[in-house]
Amino acid sequence: MPAASSTSTSTSAPAAPPSASTPAATVGDTGLRSRWTALGVLSTGMLMTILDGSIVTVAMPAIQNDLGFSPAGLSWVVNAYLIAFGSLLLLSGRLGDLLGRKRMFLAGTAVFTGASILAGFAASPAVLIAARFLQGLGSAMASAVSLGILITLFTKPRERARAIAVFSFTGAAGASLGQVLGGVLTDALDWHWIFFINLPIGLAALLLALPALPSDRGLGLRAGADVLGAVLVTAGLMLGIYTVVEVERYGWVSAHTLGLGALSAVLLAAFTLRQAKARTPLVPLRIFRSRIVVGANLVQMLMVAALFSFQILVALYLQKVLGYGAAATGLAMLPAALVIGAVSLGVSARLNARFGERNVLLAGLGLLVLALGLLTRLPVRADYVTDLLPVMLLAAGFGLALPALTTLGMSGADDRDAGLASGLFNTTQQIGMALGVAVLSTLAASRTESSARAGSTPAEALTSGYHLAFAIGAALLLGAVALAATLLRSGGTSQR
Repeated sequence: MPAASSTSTSTSAPAAPPSASTPAATVGDTGLRSRWTALGVLSTGMLMTILDGSIVTVAMPAIQNDLGFSPAGLSWVVNAYLIAFGSLLLLSGRLGDLLGRKRMFLAGTAVFTGASILAGFAASPAVLIAARFLQGLGSAMASAVSLGILITLFTKPRERARAIAVFSFTGAAGASLGQVLGGVLTDALDWHWIFFINLPIGLAALLLALPALPSDRGLGLRAGADVLGAVLVTAGLMLGIYTVVEVERYGWVSAHTLGLGALSAVLLAAFTLRQAKARTPLVPLRIFRSRIVVGANLVQMLMVAALFSFQILVALYLQKVLGYGAAATGLAMLPAALVIGAVSLGVSARLNARFGERNVLLAGLGLLVLALGLLTRLPVRADYVTDLLPVMLLAAGFGLALPALTTLGMSGADDRDAGLASGLFNTTQQIGMALGVAVLSTLAASRTESSARAGSTPAEALTSGYHLAFAIGAALLLGAVALAATLLRSGGTSQR
């Protein structure tokens, strides 16, 4: 492997020493095989979480027909999960630092698996929505601490780079795999099985996690048991994400959106003031002193918001414009998952070591800008091989960008804040997704309606709306490029 570049954060930064939350005997003496088994457990948990976020999308029509959801109510199959997941990640990450990350991962996986069984047996909209909220809670608890466990297990730069590449693959390719699996299960069996499939995965993750994950005592609640801060940040995030996901229903300038958005901002501002003054803050503000950490989280938020248009709107285009079925839609998205996996697992770690995470990230974002640019030219009667397959292959940019960004996002946090940094990184991902859903779907729907009023056919109107969303997504990615080029131009750990 080539020598590390001086701009590479993961390869140039010294490993953080074990802290009270991660005993040296647990992490430093863990054998290589045990650490890679633990990585497999963490990746399985992440894969289950990511699959569940995307597997539902192609099954939505079947769920609506079976349970009698209204069009507005159907969106809550996604929104309930998103609100719980996004609003509880930051709290879960800090609680993992305080109570023990292994304990939090096990509890979250158990909650998610139980909620999946409830969702699979749901016979009414209310039960399914409640189950989806519980799934979001379990996902937040497990995924918030996963990266924190990973970086304490893999302290050597090259091993950590490879581990992050594997972990990032599950996040990058899991969404596309979820659409494939969701389509196949829905067509071959029925929609209930998109939730039942989580039972064997969850049980396997729990059984393997018990011996594989390192035990950690945690810092203890006295090190950061800020109850008021927990209430403020959870309420502020939950209200903010709810406001964003309901924008399509109420509009951006409605009293509902402006009023609740302002209240969310007040709660989060109060939380920030509380953290600055609290003796044992829930989220120590020192983590935001790292320009690299802040920049990586902002870049991720823009990137995820933009790629909503790829993950969801391309699937809708295939079904609503080209007439693909659920299984065919999933298979059409499969090349994206394969190329992301090949890049993430095959070359991303070596490229990060040779050229530095910032440069690899910029190259990946450039490929993604090109992909969305091509999507703005999709015809109404597209040919898959000539019009869509090149875009799927350009998804390799995600396989480059996400591992580099994950390394940068965790590089500025020391060991005592690893769970918090992991929760923060996942929180900005979910906020980006919520913004993508609200902004891009609202703009696409508005353009579709205006095109239909102008006399376009339904397929032409839908395609016009998708074109606008793809163009806005490309613009968001260009913003991410600008932030990465400026905020991430030097090593993050030195910027603390």
